[in-house]
Amino acid sequence: MLGGVAILDGEAGLIAELRLNVKTTHSERLMTVIDHALVQSELNMDDIDVFSVAIGPGSFTGLRIGLSTVKGLSYSTGKPVVTVPTLKAFAWNFPFCEYPVCLMLDARKEEVYAAVFRWEEDGFRQDVEDMSVRPEELLKRLPGTTLFAGEGALLYRDVISRVMKERAVMAPSVGMVPSPANVAMLGLSKAARGEFTGAAAATPLYIRKSEAEVKWEKNR
Repeated sequence: MLGGVAILDGEAGLIAELRLNVKTTHSERLMTVIDHALVQSELNMDDIDVFSVAIGPGSFTGLRIGLSTVKGLSYSTGKPVVTVPTLKAFAWNFPFCEYPVCLMLDARKEEVYAAVFRWEEDGFRQDVEDMSVRPEELLKRLPGTTLFAGEGALLYRDVISRVMKERAVMAPSVGMVPSPANVAMLGLSKAARGEFTGAAAATPLYIRKSEAEVKWEKNR
């Protein structure tokens, strides 16, 4: 699963970042990674002023674990929460990119969670809203040269190459994974504007129904 932890200071900048792209679930590693980031930064939980969390789209299990962890930390410390859309944060792997940035995460069922962003002046404008879609359908919406990133882009590299041909630009490997530091950066900006989300109100951005919900509706 994709995931990670970052610690960011408004004045000092990025203090620590740990990224994971492993087969084990977040529940097996997340608290260990958080503790490691704090210890190596010579900080403790009392030093953290606000918790920023990516809300999706993405793995249903991963999103629930991430949100549950942040909610628990918020309840136990009394510190506020800000939420950040995963694909919006992912786009910030590529500031100043001259091409539209198409981000694709594996949604299974031969679909991807995807969005398209374009850099304008000092930030990204979202051209294609977050969706769950078959890669071929998404690619029809992209008329010009486009930068592709994410596990979905790697999974459907052949499809992208076949449809887009020379108009496809693949991101370097270091940019293929979402950055926790970007979630922290956007979260810090939201916190500065007072755009907090109550821990109880923080919910995942699933986009589509889970397999359990689909089966439940079929069997009603």
